[in-house]
Amino acid sequence: MDKQHRYLPTTKEDRKEMLETIGVSSIKELFSDIPESTRATKEKTVELEEALSEQALTRYMKELADVNITTDTHAYFIGAGTYDHYIPSVVNHVLLRSEFMTAYTPYQPEASQGELQALFEFQTMMCELTGMDVANSSLYDGFTSLGEACNLATSATKRNEVVYSGAIHPQAKEVVGTYAYGMVYDVKEAGLDGTYTDMDALKELVSEQTAAVIIQYPNFYGTIEDLKAVKELCDATKTLLIVMANPLALALLESPGKLGADIVVGDTQPLGLPMSFGGPHCGYFAVKKKFMRKVPSRIVGQTTDEDGKRGFVMTLQTREQHIRREKATSNMSSNQALTALASSVFLSTVGKVGLQEMAQQNISHAHYVKNQLKAKGMEILSDDAFFNEFVVKCNEPIEEVSKKLLEQSIVSGYDVSDYLGVENALLLCVTEKRTKEEMDTLVDVLSGEGK
Repeated sequence: MDKQHRYLPTTKEDRKEMLETIGVSSIKELFSDIPESTRATKEKTVELEEALSEQALTRYMKELADVNITTDTHAYFIGAGTYDHYIPSVVNHVLLRSEFMTAYTPYQPEASQGELQALFEFQTMMCELTGMDVANSSLYDGFTSLGEACNLATSATKRNEVVYSGAIHPQAKEVVGTYAYGMVYDVKEAGLDGTYTDMDALKELVSEQTAAVIIQYPNFYGTIEDLKAVKELCDATKTLLIVMANPLALALLESPGKLGADIVVGDTQPLGLPMSFGGPHCGYFAVKKKFMRKVPSRIVGQTTDEDGKRGFVMTLQTREQHIRREKATSNMSSNQALTALASSVFLSTVGKVGLQEMAQQNISHAHYVKNQLKAKGMEILSDDAFFNEFVVKCNEPIEEVSKKLLEQSIVSGYDVSDYLGVENALLLCVTEKRTKEEMDTLVDVLSGEGK
């Protein structure tokens, strides 16, 4: 058999030949830089417990896993950027197919038609949801997409300032700040009016030097902002409007594109991606046609081959590996497309009507909980214009409330007291997965009527 195609263990002769090639006399010499005091010797070995059988090890690992609190054991009323939504089983079955699971960037279209078509469909569905002209085939997460949107805005307008609403996600603010430091532009924050963006404060900050205004839709507190009013404010100074939108909410809300957004970004985690300790997520990035050539990552296009058959190709690639480094808009790479594929399968499975029904259930469930809490005398800090998250003021410390809810197998909401400057302010998220029994138990505990 040819040497190049052997699949055999390394022999003594192989080791000797490799050592001679790199100029050392023994394998021990390779570790000469490691202090002897830290090396394992016969006198100083690591004491390990006796090995377990496969059955015993499986049982032990299961016992450890059972200590965890998961969506199988508890009802989740926490959102704040990562959400507990229904995911059809077919999503994971498709992802586990080897041609998708192990795929890399599809450099060769003739060998990557399946993946390229999946990415093309992802782009199409993101355009339909956002009301925009062009979408790329994914970024790392929603916050990364937002940072890239700021870079695009400052580059396109030749302005050096970005203003964001105080109602965007706190981690989004941090990411934008990091991008701004690297790309050397300023960021300013408009304050809050309750759980809304303070429009007067925003108006004061936006000027001829402002490249873009960032609004979250719905915002971090679940409140639905008035994008039309923000757009009118932006138009006065020819400032771009960047909207960071929850794609599930867009199934029912008016699309940002129709309300005048120039760039729409967000995270498709609500569309078929598990929470998984906060990642991996999938960022989408959609723009008006005039910004197409400045879009980061890649755009997959549809064409026809010489036989007239439909085919898919990488139409735009703006990574530094593909074009002159100083002209690159992004370093996005790797199989981030796998999470985009998950969202594509999810959307294809639930369909347009199913997605609208799912979004409506989120609205109905969240408003049911809000109305029940209000009826029991609790103070609601959000008005009725919210999607599936709202803020309630608890009657006792949130830490104590959370402990009581855990006893009822419920994971509480997110403490936003510091952000709003209100004591014991709790951000609750109620998705389509929550049952009436779970919602009623939550209300009873929060209102002090539960155990």
